[in-house]
Amino acid sequence: MPQNPFFEDWVTPFGIPPFDRITTAHFLPAYEKALPLHVQEIAAIRDNPAAPTFHNTIAAFEKAGGALLRINKVFWNLTGTESNDELQKVEREISPVLARHGSEIFLDAKILARIEAIIDGAEWATLNDEQKRLAERMQKAFVSSGAKLSDSERARLTEITGHLATLGTQFAQNILKDEGDFILWLEKPEDLSGLSTDFLDAAAAQATARGRDGQHAVGLSRGQVETFLTSSTRPDLRETLLNAFLARGENGGESDNRAIIAETLALRHERARLLGFETYAHYKLDDTMAQTPEAVRDLLNKVWPAGRKAAEREAYRLTDLAKEDGQNGPFRKADWRHYSEKLRQRDYAIEDQELRPYFKLSRMIEAAFFVAHKLFGLSFAERFDLPLYNPDVRAFDVTDARGAHVALFLGDYFARPSKRGGAWMSAFRTQQKFEGDIRPIIVNVLNIAKPARDADPLLSIDEARTLFHEFGHALHGMLSDVTYPSLAGTSVSTDFVELPSQLYEHWLLQADVLRRFARHAETDVPIPDALLDKLKASRGFNQGFATVEYCASTFVDLEMHLKTNAAVADPLAFERQVLAEINMPDAISMRHRSPHFSHIFSGGHYASGYYSYLWSEVLDADAFSAFEETGDIFHAETAKRLRTYIYSAGNLRDPKDAYLAFRGKLPGVEALLTKRGLA
Repeated sequence: MPQNPFFEDWVTPFGIPPFDRITTAHFLPAYEKALPLHVQEIAAIRDNPAAPTFHNTIAAFEKAGGALLRINKVFWNLTGTESNDELQKVEREISPVLARHGSEIFLDAKILARIEAIIDGAEWATLNDEQKRLAERMQKAFVSSGAKLSDSERARLTEITGHLATLGTQFAQNILKDEGDFILWLEKPEDLSGLSTDFLDAAAAQATARGRDGQHAVGLSRGQVETFLTSSTRPDLRETLLNAFLARGENGGESDNRAIIAETLALRHERARLLGFETYAHYKLDDTMAQTPEAVRDLLNKVWPAGRKAAEREAYRLTDLAKEDGQNGPFRKADWRHYSEKLRQRDYAIEDQELRPYFKLSRMIEAAFFVAHKLFGLSFAERFDLPLYNPDVRAFDVTDARGAHVALFLGDYFARPSKRGGAWMSAFRTQQKFEGDIRPIIVNVLNIAKPARDADPLLSIDEARTLFHEFGHALHGMLSDVTYPSLAGTSVSTDFVELPSQLYEHWLLQADVLRRFARHAETDVPIPDALLDKLKASRGFNQGFATVEYCASTFVDLEMHLKTNAAVADPLAFERQVLAEINMPDAISMRHRSPHFSHIFSGGHYASGYYSYLWSEVLDADAFSAFEETGDIFHAETAKRLRTYIYSAGNLRDPKDAYLAFRGKLPGVEALLTKRGLA
């Protein structure tokens, strides 16, 4: 295929995709060639007349589809960061095709029979542990996909898979449309009351990008919304912005997601029943650390009461503060962040605007790199000679203590209309040693408001914590040291994958890190010890709110996937029912309401699995204690175990075994409650 970069050798530095040459027009022709090629490769494995061996079946399957994977890695990363009408059109067209393609492969009973013949055969005893793990994971993938079902059942599963992909794509695009369509214009001087210069610079830049120089615009990215709700002294504008944020995906018309949710849940339930599971939640949790819905509910039931009681105490105090401010009506959702910030200022003599100057984006990036160097010996050298998909993206060559190349790291930090909301880690290339020593290309995506005049943005504590969180995921991908790509990096269960990211957050607020990198934007003076002490003292502040908004989304996710089709025909009514059953506080909203709950409806990865952040938090609270117990937050031997069994090990072993190898014991929920100040 001439002049299509996907079928040429990439001679770029580090083999990075040649983004300067790749256009939307290349994707469909590339898929049209790569998909049949993958089918041929699979057929050669299935129809091989030779007896099944690890080499001709499992290793061959692992190698197949390389051309398709290369395209997918670029395409799906760009749909999240550089979306446009043309790319979305390709996404709508190719999503069901790819889903059906993958489904048909993993429904192939003949390939499953070859895998099982290897597991049950004489060769098994000669394989190493990683080869056995790969074979067992592959067998489970085929069985859980339905390869043991009848022909008619497999055909129906393929239909379901393709349709779910279409629904997930439309769900995500609807949210992007609602976010792009709404802007809160700040047109009067009083509309700017309470907002920082840094925030206003970003709002001015956003207005300019929309063709209105000299004005201020606020969009619906989470960071902008939360900052506005915290700082603005205008309760009417706070209410307008929050209502728009909460209503994403339920505004009626073509971008409304309610029917998509109902159909998605019905199809997922049907799929689970076909595969022999009581509900979709039972199906998804079968291959996790939790294993059962009962285990998830048990965790939630231990955390929820403590979180709700703390939130009630917080609400009483905030209501009193609002009354002092002349607000005599009911305390509203749009008031919480504003008055909690005032309460923090009063109780701890600390405020967001006092902290922000110490948390410059560039310094927080350096801080994340510093911790990685202290723990794992990594160094980061910025490169300016690479083709990148957006001018704002930064690239870093990551090397180890010997100077050897470990990974290429890309940082995409700023919000823009082409980018979906939130923050995440992804890979343009996964680590492996199966076909040579292939080093990964990892990307972190955030949505920080970009200030005007290329200024270095000042971050809130939450934004800095998000940066560290996603960099923890990035390290999980960059430090991967396995042979087979299917086992590499973050290819672990959803309730284990958040451990490396949430654990990494702990180092942000350590004195050794803050004194070095939290330096005032204007004076370059390190954060004062007094302010550092106040910051530490306030760690448990507002944790009732944080626990309630998160757990509420988790309850809704779990219960939706535990019910039959009829029960969730009206997803918003079902959401209200679940919230009523858990006695949800009126002044707090779910962190992700159903119509824009991308974690569980724009794809199935976190469906029935949003609890994973909480499950992993039990682990990360205990894991950081391993360092604290030594008296050294960079303790070399502990860091070595952490790298060996967690960050570098991918899916080489069961998550429980991996954690036991690192820590020697499994934790209880007490460490989490203590960390959140809820004990």
